[in-house]
Amino acid sequence: MPLAIERAVIAGALAVICVISFANVLVRYFTDFSFAFTEEVSVFLLVILAFFGSAIAFARDEQIRITFFLDRMNRSARWTATIVILAANLTIFGLVAWFGSRFAYEEWLFEATTPGLGIPAWIYSMWLPIAAVVIILRLLGRFARQLKQRTPD
Repeated sequence: MPLAIERAVIAGALAVICVISFANVLVRYFTDFSFAFTEEVSVFLLVILAFFGSAIAFARDEQIRITFFLDRMNRSARWTATIVILAANLTIFGLVAWFGSRFAYEEWLFEATTPGLGIPAWIYSMWLPIAAVVIILRLLGRFARQLKQRTPD
């Protein structure tokens, strides 16, 4: 599956961050007023950038990792390490999706609002489990491709 959706989300988030930051600089320069309340939007968009960028990295098998030991293993040990790494990543992002969805639900249930803009906080937090599920799907897709490419020892 192409990575067009993730790329579009990242491009949109980065564009909004740039516009917000540029507007804040201009307003601050000309009026001594600050759009400090927009910081929560920028922080939220940076989290979106990180998660959707991670989804792309996992799909391409380009995530940050230390390969010192992996490069020195035989094929069978590398495959075992791949399974362990996949299980660890699925566990971590599964927990992020689970607890993130509970967190978003509680913010919705208790009608929490953001400190800067006063909008419902669940609007920001609902994206945490969604992005974690996107990463999980990309991990599973990459693993399926690795299974197809694997040849017996």
